[in-house]
Amino acid sequence: MSQVRKSHLPAFFTVMFIFNMAANFAHPVTPSIIQSLGLSDYMFGLALASQMFVNFLLSPFWGRLNDYISSRRTLLICGLGYALGQVFFALSRTELQFVLARMFAGAFVGGAYVSFLTYVVNVSDDRGRGRGMAITATVQSVSSSFGYFIGGMLGEADVFLSVWVQAATLAASAFAFFLIMADDTREDPALLNARTLAKQCNPFSAFLACRRFMTRMLFVLFLMYGLSNLGYIAFDQCFNYYIRDQFGLSSGYNGVIKAGLGVISLVANSTICLWILKRNDTSRYMVGVMLVCTASMVGVILLESLVPFIIANVLFLAFYFISTPLFQSMVAELGRGGDSNLLMGLSNAVKSLGNIFGALFSGFIYEISARLPFVFGFIAFAAASALMAAYWRMERSC
Repeated sequence: MSQVRKSHLPAFFTVMFIFNMAANFAHPVTPSIIQSLGLSDYMFGLALASQMFVNFLLSPFWGRLNDYISSRRTLLICGLGYALGQVFFALSRTELQFVLARMFAGAFVGGAYVSFLTYVVNVSDDRGRGRGMAITATVQSVSSSFGYFIGGMLGEADVFLSVWVQAATLAASAFAFFLIMADDTREDPALLNARTLAKQCNPFSAFLACRRFMTRMLFVLFLMYGLSNLGYIAFDQCFNYYIRDQFGLSSGYNGVIKAGLGVISLVANSTICLWILKRNDTSRYMVGVMLVCTASMVGVILLESLVPFIIANVLFLAFYFISTPLFQSMVAELGRGGDSNLLMGLSNAVKSLGNIFGALFSGFIYEISARLPFVFGFIAFAAASALMAAYWRMERSC
């Protein structure tokens, strides 16, 4: 059965690449849409924070639900729901409509990304899990960059064209997932009655269920991950809007820049990241990776000319993309096999929580100063680096 499941992985990663590419089609045109409709600057952060808030609430639920209905069925449901949410986004014309559309999409986005992780964990053995996590993170980072490129080029013709193409591609990917993936159900679906489902829909019950495997080391690791995502999303969302607002670059330029970053991410993850994973001392190298991210944020804050500013951003993103598979590998090693699905759901929820506050703060403080979100990101990464160093010391003392 394990061998049958593994035979689907190349096709699974291919569809994941297409899905994640489509998920980013709207990002490079969102600043243009906000400005063309005369909405407030803070909407670039508020809209994403609304999506991530619902994502945060439902991620543990989707992680647990995968045990009963399988990752392939969850991806079918969530892919179609996400596509419908983007249709609502394309039709939105007011700030309230934008927020509601993002919240609807957020209800399904979390399920999709949790299912990516749980499926890889479920079909991989102990030796292949770290490699599978590295491939997953690489696929997501590289495909998102090319998604920016395609969305940006489509936006040159019509900013809303990117969103319509996005919705169609997400829906097609949802059906493709269902056709190619193996059934990784781990518990009897007959046990999923209305009472059980209602309990799983309670996000607080799902988080409390994580107590049985939560250790001090896991807590520190998840806190570090949350802070790093808080800093990253504050940087990333501000970057998209900043180059449009401050440098006057169109969505096409945004797409080209992010596509270049995708190539850099691919090189970094296929060389530096895989080299680190083979060293069997991941946490020590993770400290260095986080410190480089923190230092490069200083350049992002201080540099004002376009070219040096972009170079500092490239350095930051290259090492941030390396940190993601390293974190996932460490979590997979610390978690018990029986709790892996819930652990992956918690991982996505912590990421969403960081994204909520990162997007929200960056949007509102941008109204005060365009560079404040970058300062906020630097502070978050400095704290995450300190926590990662603390985790490494705890690991060495065990």
